[in-house]
Amino acid sequence: MRLLNLFTAALLPLAALAAKKPAAETDRFQTYHSQALSSTPLKLNDNSYAELTSAPRDYAVTVLLTALEPKFGCQLCREFEPEWEILAKSWTKGDKKGESRMLFGTLDFLDGRATFQSLMLQTAPVLLLFPPTTGPNARVEFQPLRFDFTTGGQSAELIHSWISRQLPEGPHPPVVRPVNYVWGISLTVALLGLVSFAAVAAPYVMPIIQNRNLWAAFSLIAVLLFTSGHMFNHIRKAPYVAGDGRGGIAYFAGGFQNQFGLETQIIAAIYGILSFAAISLALKVPRMSDPKAQQVAVFVWAGVMMGMYSFLLSIFRMKNAAYPFWLPPF
Repeated sequence: MRLLNLFTAALLPLAALAAKKPAAETDRFQTYHSQALSSTPLKLNDNSYAELTSAPRDYAVTVLLTALEPKFGCQLCREFEPEWEILAKSWTKGDKKGESRMLFGTLDFLDGRATFQSLMLQTAPVLLLFPPTTGPNARVEFQPLRFDFTTGGQSAELIHSWISRQLPEGPHPPVVRPVNYVWGISLTVALLGLVSFAAVAAPYVMPIIQNRNLWAAFSLIAVLLFTSGHMFNHIRKAPYVAGDGRGGIAYFAGGFQNQFGLETQIIAAIYGILSFAAISLALKVPRMSDPKAQQVAVFVWAGVMMGMYSFLLSIFRMKNAAYPFWLPPF
C-alpha cells in the first residue's frame, strides 16, 4: 500500500503539468481576446508575435505583416490597411464571446524586424493564417497558410472568404462596413443644391426646354446623323478616306455595304439641304405675302431639291454602276 501511495505521489506533478498546459493555452487566448475587444487588430511586436503563434494552441491567428512607413514605399500596404481593419473589427465585434477562436494581429516592419528576417521576407504585405494545432479544429499541417497578394489590392470580403474556406468549422461573422457619413452628407448637400438651382433657374430654363422648334432641330439633326451611317462607321471602324489607286483620294467607297467617314458627312449634308428645302417649301414659302417673291422662292427651292436629288442618285450610281435610276443634271 505504501508503494502505491509513493507511485501516485510521483504521478501527481505530471498530471498537474498535463492539466496546466491546455489551461495556459486557454488563458493565452482569453488574454489576447480581451485585448482585441477593445482594440483590434492587435498591434504586435517580435515577442507578442512569437507568443501568439507558438504551438500548441487551440485557436487560430491571422497576422498581417506590413510596412506602413512612407519611407518603405509600400503602396499596397497602405491601401490594404483600411480593409484589414474593417475585417478584424467586424469579426471581433460579431464574435465577442470568442466562439470562433480567431485572433487578428498586425506586425509592422518597424516593430518586427527580427520576425521579418526569420521568415526571410523581402516584400510586404504578407498575410499568414495559423490554424489551431490542438483541439477539435486542429489541422494536420503546422506551417501557416499564406494569402497571395500578387493579383493586387484585396477587399475585406475577399479575405473573409479565404479565411472561411481555410477554417470551415465554427462561426464566421460577416464583414460590416461602417456607415460613410461624409458621403451621405455630401450627397444630401448636392441634392439640395441641385433642387435650389432648379427652382431658381426654372423661369429661365423651362421656356427653352419647352420650345418645340429647338426639339424639332435636335430631332432632325439626330435623324440625319444616324440615317447617313454614323453608327455604321463606329461599329465597322471605317476609314475617313482612302486612296483611289491612281495617286488621288477616293471619297466614296464602292458597294452599298462599304462607306468612308467623309462619305457619311457628305451624305448627311445632302440630306440636311433636302430637309431644309422641304421645310421651307412647306412652312416658309406659303407665309410670304409678296406673290412674286413667293414664286421665285418656289422655283429656287424646287431647283435646290432637284439638284441635290440628282447628285444623290449620281453617288448611288458611283457606288454601284448597276443602279438603274438617274436624274438630270447629274
